[in-house]
Amino acid sequence: MSDYGPGGVFLADCPARLAAELIADKWTVVVLAGLSEGPVRHGELVEMIGGISRKVLTQTLRRLEAHGLVRRQAYAEAPPRVEYELTPLGVTLVEPIHTLTEWARANGDAVLDALDSASQSGDDKLRRQVVEHAGTKE
Repeated sequence: MSDYGPGGVFLADCPARLAAELIADKWTVVVLAGLSEGPVRHGELVEMIGGISRKVLTQTLRRLEAHGLVRRQAYAEAPPRVEYELTPLGVTLVEPIHTLTEWARANGDAVLDALDSASQSGDDKLRRQVVEHAGTKE
């Protein structure tokens, strides 16, 4: 039994739940993966990731910075230059992200097949919910 009561590690006051909520955001894992190779400028991240607006990237980076996972480094130059990099705490997420990526590569087709089966069985409501959550358009 955990220190967080009989409900286990995903109770509201548990760090595991905080971590799950943090990385469950649509762009968090992608941004962290983009920063895993070293410091990157904002515009480079937009190009690297693709499909993310500058505004959403800025919001994501600010949230990750507030959680201590990303460091923003502004240089006193003309023109101004800002780079983002993982903090030591952020680096600790690189391996779990790579593990999730490998899982997705190995199992992505099975997940898509299950979605197709749900759609064909008349569970279009479920498919719409999944598509809306993923932020994609059918």
